[in-house]
Amino acid sequence: MLQIKLTSVMVEDQTKALAFYTDVLGFEKRMDFPVGEYRWITVAAKGRDDLELALEPNANPAARAFQQAMFAQGIPLASFQSTDLDADYARLHGKGVAFTMSPTVAGTVKVAVFSDTVGNLIQLHQPL
Repeated sequence: MLQIKLTSVMVEDQTKALAFYTDVLGFEKRMDFPVGEYRWITVAAKGRDDLELALEPNANPAARAFQQAMFAQGIPLASFQSTDLDADYARLHGKGVAFTMSPTVAGTVKVAVFSDTVGNLIQLHQPL
């Protein structure tokens, strides 16, 4: 049986991304070691070992162009599930996170979208 254990987002600045994803969002750092001129950095939800998120540099011009186009079109590149979206929105908004969409019911989920400060829009979702 196949499982998803690792996925990634491209980031403009790995150090800034690590600080945002850990200090602001509350994920914990799992790996951080040099790989050439960049770093292999992963984060995960605290206490969970089922999935890690790699914070990859957007050094490839095609990757950067894709990331910028998706941001300009308002399309999130990842979605994180919340058990209480309104509380997470209030907590993150209080930390200065810039939301482009406040909590909104969309069918069977409630969603919100924010900028991760390193080139991506990220969606939060809560099943209803």
